Amino acid sequence: MTTNPELRKKVDAVLDTFIKDFYETVPFAQHQKNSAELNLDYYKRHNIETILRLRRKRTVDALAIKYFTKVDPVQAKAWAHYTDDEMLHDRLFAADLAKVGVTKDQIYSTEPLLSTKLLTGYLQFGMEFEDSPLALITSVYFVEYVTTRTQPEWLDNLGTVLGEENVKGARAHVNTDLDDDHDDFVWRVLSTLIKSEADEQKVIEHLNHIYWLWKLYFVELHQLTVVGKSDAQIPLPTAADV
Repeated sequence: MTTNPELRKKVDAVLDTFIKDFYETVPFAQHQKNSAELNLDYYKRHNIETILRLRRKRTVDALAIKYFTKVDPVQAKAWAHYTDDEMLHDRLFAADLAKVGVTKDQIYSTEPLLSTKLLTGYLQFGMEFEDSPLALITSVYFVEYVTTRTQPEWLDNLGTVLGEENVKGARAHVNTDLDDDHDDFVWRVLSTLIKSEADEQKVIEHLNHIYWLWKLYFVELHQLTVVGKSDAQIPLPTAADV
């Protein structure tokens, strides 16, 4: 049974508007979803960045487990189990990249994009300076919700273009999220952190900040791999974009 169903309905509606806005306003947003001729540079770097983001997020997950051990051991155990499920999913994406000629050395020697550093830093700021996993757990709910509602379509197209065998890793990652109802699980954990109207407002604030950072990531990815500009030339989203 969903805890705090009215807030979840509100949050999900916000996320639905983000998905719509993403497809309508971000350059190349529908490329992996619809294109019959895939830009391999874009595809490769997107998956490399996914791996680099996962590797850095697990450090922040460890900080969240530490927090929960002090205030809520039940959630510490739950988040440790979830983190265990997700811990090595970078290997799934690395296996897909190997099939298009990207080696592990190439992946792990790549400098993360500025947007990836900013997103990781935002989540770590919440843990280190606010002593709260609220930003992190909100971000994970954001990712679980959006992933399960967008990635199956992307992978259907990528499977057609690249061959289903070549997207087995990404497919396994998404199927884990779907089969284990990760969005429901993450919502339950998030609900334990929401104790007031101010906390509810903070969740909405985090959602907007996280979406801003995700838009920045896809703009940066497009600029780097398609347009061919450096990160110093990226146009930042305006306040109207969030």
